[in-house]
Amino acid sequence: MEAVTAMKPLIRVAAISGSLRKGSFNTGLLRAAIELTKESVPGMQIEHIDISPLPLINTDLETNGTYPPVVEAFRQKILEADSILFASPEYNFSVAAPLKNAIDWASRSPNVWADKPAAVVSAGGGFGGGRSQYHLRQIGVFLDLHFINKPEFTINAFQPPQKFDAEGNLVDEVAKERLKQVLVSLQAFTLRLQGK
Repeated sequence: MEAVTAMKPLIRVAAISGSLRKGSFNTGLLRAAIELTKESVPGMQIEHIDISPLPLINTDLETNGTYPPVVEAFRQKILEADSILFASPEYNFSVAAPLKNAIDWASRSPNVWADKPAAVVSAGGGFGGGRSQYHLRQIGVFLDLHFINKPEFTINAFQPPQKFDAEGNLVDEVAKERLKQVLVSLQAFTLRLQGK
């Protein structure tokens, strides 16, 4: 009798980078995560959501409970996702302004972050963006985002050996394996919260 392997349900992940820079290491982490899901994390599909078109949050832009079309489209992507993957650079010991802006738009009524599982990864100097992660987790408490606790993922992009190429692509194999473990943990946590 042949063993039957149960297929995992598809987990749709909205991936958001807090850096708008073309060669961003944090955006590079999201590209690596997308590739990893194709190669070795079946049942997970990651879509990078570009936050650069979002206007600065301004409630004057809200009209009769609706938002500008670009904001509505962003909010819909978050609403449709099963879970969220943040790539959070650290600016002045905290979350970068573009990411906070995106978070604030999606938190407007109704809050589309609520009850979503989430994970955060960071690349940078020093602590590798770790301080921004703790601030993001604090924000998540109010938003009802449920972050995985482990594994944590930070990477010092400037410390040898080279972690990223000139285009900001992750080339370090050890880091890729660590990133894969974050994805596996997010997948398992999402399924658990969905009761599957």
